[in-house]
Amino acid sequence: MFRHRIPTLLVATGAVIGCLLVPSASIAGAAPAGSAFYTSPSPSPAGTHGQLIGYQTTTVNLGSGAPSVKAWNIMYYTEDALGATDVATGTVLMPTASWTGTGSRPLIDYAPGTQGLGQACAPSAQLTAGTEYEAVNLVAILKRGWAVTLTDYQGYTTGSQTLYTVGAAEGHAVLDEVNATNAIPGVGLAFWTPVAIWGYSQGGQAAAWAGQLYQAYDPTFNLVGVAAGGIPADVGATAGYLDGGPTAGFGAMAYIGLSNQYPSVFDLSALENSVGAAATAVIENECVFATLLQFEHATVAGFTKSGEGLSQLEANPAIAALIAAQKLGGTPIPVPVYQYHGQADEAIPLAQDITLKQEYCAQGVTDDFVLYPGEHITTQFQAAPNVISWISGRIVPGIGKYDAPSDCGDPAPPPTSTATPSSGDWLVALNKWPVSAWVHLKAMDATLDLPSNASFTGATDITTQQLVNGELSVPTFSTTVYAYGLIPMGITQTLVQEGPANGTAVLDTSGNLHITASASAEILLPNLSFLGINLVSSSCRTSSPVTFPLSFNGPISSLGDGQLTFTGSTTFPTLTGCGLLTPVLNLLFPGPGQTFSFTVSPPAPVSY
Repeated sequence: MFRHRIPTLLVATGAVIGCLLVPSASIAGAAPAGSAFYTSPSPSPAGTHGQLIGYQTTTVNLGSGAPSVKAWNIMYYTEDALGATDVATGTVLMPTASWTGTGSRPLIDYAPGTQGLGQACAPSAQLTAGTEYEAVNLVAILKRGWAVTLTDYQGYTTGSQTLYTVGAAEGHAVLDEVNATNAIPGVGLAFWTPVAIWGYSQGGQAAAWAGQLYQAYDPTFNLVGVAAGGIPADVGATAGYLDGGPTAGFGAMAYIGLSNQYPSVFDLSALENSVGAAATAVIENECVFATLLQFEHATVAGFTKSGEGLSQLEANPAIAALIAAQKLGGTPIPVPVYQYHGQADEAIPLAQDITLKQEYCAQGVTDDFVLYPGEHITTQFQAAPNVISWISGRIVPGIGKYDAPSDCGDPAPPPTSTATPSSGDWLVALNKWPVSAWVHLKAMDATLDLPSNASFTGATDITTQQLVNGELSVPTFSTTVYAYGLIPMGITQTLVQEGPANGTAVLDTSGNLHITASASAEILLPNLSFLGINLVSSSCRTSSPVTFPLSFNGPISSLGDGQLTFTGSTTFPTLTGCGLLTPVLNLLFPGPGQTFSFTVSPPAPVSY
């Protein structure tokens, strides 16, 4: 049974009120504008974790369709994994529209996923530049009227050292940002504001650590739920999974972060060879997609002086201990958890996240584990609407965190991974993903909708920059179209693809995907009826295949959020074998300017 600890929150309430009643000038002052904001005060004034050091208003570029917001950059005290005082920065986003929901406006404490170790890669910088790949999730939050605070973590903006994948340090940065946010003068959040923590990948690790640390480290705010996805719950198992694989760059960043936190035990400069030292220098100054593309299939053994592999390094008890210290599951999270993972995740092994779920369940945590069909990147964005829906249930005043779903008692066997082999290319595989499509017949001014059971199977090969073996499956279907918007015509149609859809698929270093390909299909039209009378013979078909040019340029998040849409126009060839009306039909059917739209979306997830 899940146990709730309301007394802890009630006891802490007085402390929170006292903190909020302190005049803002005694907590922090408005900081210098621009890049000078990110210079840590020297000497650093005395402070405690969660205390606001400084703030400045800022502008953010969240893309088209984003609601109007007021934004601040903040700098605040936090702690590293060893309890030493540290500094972190972050961004606070507040919708300008008044909150009209029940209770006080909720706050989403968003733990960003991997951005890369370069200073310019921090979310605060990328939100200003309009290059933050997680902006689509932030926009979805803000459209609910909820406020958002998201950390840069330690070291990412201040010229200090980043602590990437150091679990407790990340958890501290996430927790401490809540009180720092509340200390901004005029931010307008109540001390009883419901707070939900959400993160994926690195952010999933940070969110789960924050949940585990909450009661012992800072229970002074109203935490109602933790959503954590793609979690590297066992850093050691994850490092072994990444080593030599297509997303080995994640591992390289992790070794740098661990070395920064534990230099006396894990000193990279003493372990790495000249190739490793050069790689470290590059990685510390670039963003995540550049690192992933540059260091595909890199191995630990290739970067060490004596060719030691990961297992040899972990044979050192001190190194093994620091890696074990990053493992989640030792402490229950005292609020409901929404845990999720991609079954085809090629970066973070599914099995170790399932183990974490089992440990949480054994501790009495209310854990809802949801399995998504895609790999690492697509899962992040496919899951977002479901995460937001789950959070909306947690923020209901009084009952939200006591009325959460849990699948801890599910007797089903653990799911197995469908990820592509780590020795192969970096593939984003789509297996029978649903397709929503239409074709507009120009001369007839009629739109033909493809059936709801149409699907696409294929793969984006990031390594070779190719779209390979794309197959559009459209079962024979019958429908009604309205010629010229008035005349109902019954149509039975079959698309027979002529070879796989192939082309180029390039992921750039900014996280944008560029697809240029084509698909060809013969169209069979055994029925074209008016008033129930079939006007064509059963052999009616196009005289040659129709070629659909496929072009997409947009964020890679579109692979997961249902926005992977190909639009364009094509030319229909003449019809043949249609019977006596063939000449008449060839006045209406063929020609250029036949517009189309194909949208590929991921299949639905399942609970485990």
